[in-house]
Amino acid sequence: MLKEELIKKSPVRVLERGIEGGLKAGNIGVIASRKGIGKTSVLVQLALDKLMQGKKVIHVSFTTHTSYVISWYENIFTELAKKRNLEDHSNVHDDLMKNRVIMNFNQEGVTTDQILKSLRAMIVDGGFDADAIIADGFDFARADAEHFSKVRAFAEEMKLEFWYSCTMSGEEPLLDKKNVPVILRPFLDSITVLIILEPKAEYIHFIVVKDHGRMNPEDLNIKLDSKTLLIAEA
Repeated sequence: MLKEELIKKSPVRVLERGIEGGLKAGNIGVIASRKGIGKTSVLVQLALDKLMQGKKVIHVSFTTHTSYVISWYENIFTELAKKRNLEDHSNVHDDLMKNRVIMNFNQEGVTTDQILKSLRAMIVDGGFDADAIIADGFDFARADAEHFSKVRAFAEEMKLEFWYSCTMSGEEPLLDKKNVPVILRPFLDSITVLIILEPKAEYIHFIVVKDHGRMNPEDLNIKLDSKTLLIAEA
């Protein structure tokens, strides 16, 4: 399969159709689940889909070293190339990774302004015109509403989309009556798209909780393969 065909047939197209054509620039999306369900895999696949289209991505990790993030990209790309029988996958891989930058922050020792200043320096001063920022391992329990208002303003100014992962933990119930993770309720107004990953017996189900102003819209018809952790049509 050629790269162009892979882009066209990607399950991410199904995801985009289900959320009004995608997250879109200036917006914040969140993939939420309990620990170890597949959030990072989903974020990496969203990033790889952008990279396949020749777009640039900045991956921000708040918990893991760069080598760990790289291994996620390597493993997911290998699985995708194998499953889709991607032609010339070695050269495709090298072309993609030229457009990816990985940054690490310790959430305890850095402010929102410092994070955004570093991102701005990479995008503006470094000439790295990113289409999306992937923020993995961010602890929402340590965040405040001001963080997300600043991030959203930055995303609008820079014309990029911002995807976060969120680990749901703590005391039950983890979700409120509207299916919103309790930990995310204070920030819901700043979040454009909110998706929960729910483990089933044979796969991991995508539940769209918020989609551009709509709460609990229709089902997405995509899932996460519990073995390969690849997004697939349900």
